[in-house]
Amino acid sequence: MTRRHTTRFTIEFGDCDPAQIVFYPNFLKWIDSAARHFFAAAGVASWSEMEAATGIIGTPLVDVMAKFLRPATYGEEIAVESWIDEWRGKTFVMKHVVRRGDDVLVEAQETRVFARRHPEDPKRIQAVLPPEEVRRMVE
Repeated sequence: MTRRHTTRFTIEFGDCDPAQIVFYPNFLKWIDSAARHFFAAAGVASWSEMEAATGIIGTPLVDVMAKFLRPATYGEEIAVESWIDEWRGKTFVMKHVVRRGDDVLVEAQETRVFARRHPEDPKRIQAVLPPEEVRRMVE
């Protein structure tokens, strides 16, 4: 069975546009945050600890798609359900569903990689295979 994790947020007034609905990039911010909470809930160390132990600095985003189905406004509670849907060599696909109660607000898909600093140029990053230990923890 695929591990799933739900992260909860409360929408603040500042998350909304002048029409008092969530400004769409905020959904992507919450989804990105939920991705890290997914790993933490599975017992994966913080990215700074991972870098010290393995050289992996995190899971940068390389592609994102989102379908915005319903609006939301300040004061509402939302829940982001996240899981890894597919492993593809050095990339993996995370899916996220944002809900307010039973209403689905956003469906999103991210493609991410595990990355380390490039050995020849530390200003760049390099995709690496996901550590087997991490895969076991999140599956």
